[in-house]
Amino acid sequence: MSKWNVVIDVAECTNCNLCTLATMDEYVGNDWPGYSAPMQKHGHKWINILQKERGQSPYLDIAYVPTVCNHCDDAPCMKADTSGAIKKRDDGIVMIDPVKGKGQKQLVDACPYGHIWWNEELQVPQHWNFDAHLIDGGWGKTRASQVCPTGAFQTVKCDDAAMAQRVREEKLEVMKPELNAKPRVYYKNLWRYSTAFIAGTLSFEASGRVECLEGASLRLVKDGKAIAELKSDNYGDFKFDRLPENSGVYSLEIESAGRTRKTVPVELKDSLSLGEIRV
Repeated sequence: MSKWNVVIDVAECTNCNLCTLATMDEYVGNDWPGYSAPMQKHGHKWINILQKERGQSPYLDIAYVPTVCNHCDDAPCMKADTSGAIKKRDDGIVMIDPVKGKGQKQLVDACPYGHIWWNEELQVPQHWNFDAHLIDGGWGKTRASQVCPTGAFQTVKCDDAAMAQRVREEKLEVMKPELNAKPRVYYKNLWRYSTAFIAGTLSFEASGRVECLEGASLRLVKDGKAIAELKSDNYGDFKFDRLPENSGVYSLEIESAGRTRKTVPVELKDSLSLGEIRV
């Protein structure tokens, strides 16, 4: 059976917030009986975009990650629900009944992703319900995917085998995989948000002039083992990316023809720019 999924490409999100605004436009002041009570005007971000800045100048990048209800197949919120307010549809969509959920504030804390929101005025827990009223009306997409100008937010309907194949081929990831909640929201290029880098510039001095060191061989070594190798570009720049944050001490080994081999100790917490390294 085909089920609904979301694929979000972190590399394509520009933080335009159109997905967030379109969702607010769909739900603020609008009652969708059987699907959702009106969204609270202030304080709710059913699509919330996380932002992370990595590194220091001149090696600096920013990643934006739209987050939503993950519509988990093994949803923690469903396990905490004792009122029958939360149901999992056959097409993969998780629904919070706006009537049965009345007064069930404890459901907000049941979501480890922080994506059940409490509507204080209506006294009801709410979430992004995959725009189920539009899906059931034949739209075939959500408001977020409709308005996304870069294609970063995609609505995908396929069977689980096809989705699993896409996950493997595109190296898709989910948020907080350690929970084993089986989310149906997948991320491409999530490493731009979740990992760190070590970068810098190699230079040398000749005839009283400082020049960029192009083509030098660099090895990143941890615990006596080389984990990555590359060469400096024509500006002398290098960048080792997709490293675990707070992963400790590394050795950066630099070697270039006709020059003394150099080793630089590095302790990695967050992404790190080593600046200019004279060889």
